[in-house]
Amino acid sequence: MIRAFVIGSGPNGLSAAIMLARAGRSVEVFEAQAQPGGAARTMPLTLPGFGHDFGSAVHPMAAGSPFFDTLPLASYGFRWIHGDAPLAHPLDNGSAVTLERSLEDAADSLGEDGVAWRRLLEPLVTRWREFAEDSLGPLIRIPRHPFLMAGFGLNAFQPAQRLAASHFRNPRTRALFAGLAAHSFLRLDEALSSAIGLVLAAAGHSVGWPIPRGGAQSITAALTAELAKYGGRIHPSHRISSLREFDGAITMADLTPRQLAAVGGVRLKPAYRRALGRYRYGPGAFKVDYALSSPIPWQAPECRRAITVHLGGTMEEIALSEAAVSHGEHPDRPFVLLAQPTLFDPTRAPAGRHIAWAYCHVPNGSVLDMTSRIESQIERFAPGFRDCVLARHVSAPSMLESMDENLVGGDINGGAFTLRQFLFRPAMGNYYTGTPGLYLCSSSTPPGGGVHGMCGYHAARLALRQMKI
Repeated sequence: MIRAFVIGSGPNGLSAAIMLARAGRSVEVFEAQAQPGGAARTMPLTLPGFGHDFGSAVHPMAAGSPFFDTLPLASYGFRWIHGDAPLAHPLDNGSAVTLERSLEDAADSLGEDGVAWRRLLEPLVTRWREFAEDSLGPLIRIPRHPFLMAGFGLNAFQPAQRLAASHFRNPRTRALFAGLAAHSFLRLDEALSSAIGLVLAAAGHSVGWPIPRGGAQSITAALTAELAKYGGRIHPSHRISSLREFDGAITMADLTPRQLAAVGGVRLKPAYRRALGRYRYGPGAFKVDYALSSPIPWQAPECRRAITVHLGGTMEEIALSEAAVSHGEHPDRPFVLLAQPTLFDPTRAPAGRHIAWAYCHVPNGSVLDMTSRIESQIERFAPGFRDCVLARHVSAPSMLESMDENLVGGDINGGAFTLRQFLFRPAMGNYYTGTPGLYLCSSSTPPGGGVHGMCGYHAARLALRQMKI
């Protein structure tokens, strides 16, 4: 059997490992941390009995992943849990606008903008599977569904502020779309900032924004079980310092360019090393996990229907927040992404208790404590929130990177979402490094950040095709 080694046990590394193991390779995965999973881990960060997701908490792209769809995850006890609505976005008048699961319900709830919302998203929602297959992969290729992707591209390349202003009349709808687009970590007046917003909205109507029962570790556990079925093995607490250990074997690196350059040594060609050195990382995340005595006391009852809540007010406020971060500043009123899993999965905390997970965007490598600013935004829409806090765990960018070295400077997307890195991520060839047998399969390759396994899937497919095995 041809041996294959995978560095890193995040969802992309495990997906690559499963692909190779299914093809009959002898696969071993090496993980520097004691707990496999990368950013898909659930940990007791605050108090005993409270299970917090270290990285991702809500998983629209995992639920919509074409590769995960091929895996029998349910046979390992895995189960998705949905909120009544994928997303709520509260406003200062005490109400909230929601992203409804049904496109029809969304059109009804958005009033005068309902027809425009439907027109914008219906092609992606009704053909989600085809759209996901084309969009969750390398851009430099002929799409299977060119007309669908051309229509998407015309809207996706627009700045989010321009698209929202041209399609929606109501400030509520514009605020909703601004929050979706802000997941890109881009300024809302930048090209491509609409792309992530459109994908997330379409996913919400197609597959929802669910959480895994028991936390993100459940995704890792199911992937690990599937790998074990084919004989693959994981070695936790095993740091790889040099690729020389893998000479002569297929090697899949679930690493960002900085880590790959560090371990690659003489196996990397000089031109490729220079390309890795030019790779840009994006803004970081500042995250706080909470153990709570009760649910968050939202003013808007709609917020209790959703696992995810966006806190940022109007489109203009969110745009100012993201612009400040892009210029190396820390916004006084940051855009905050918040998840409240225990409203729908009580297994994550002791009876009657709750957890919450919140983060905001900050400049890469920021050392400023944003806790009070995050909590002020929560209090703005949920007065009395601080009275519910039993304990908190603060993860500044340096903490995130220490717990997962791929999160360079707190960048949770594996690199900035620039036009160049949208096309060539991290360099020409995407997954192939130019070194025979060595492939990159991290979120620094297409389609980028998120728990979907598609980076690993595409990298392993390329390896199998090139190695003719």
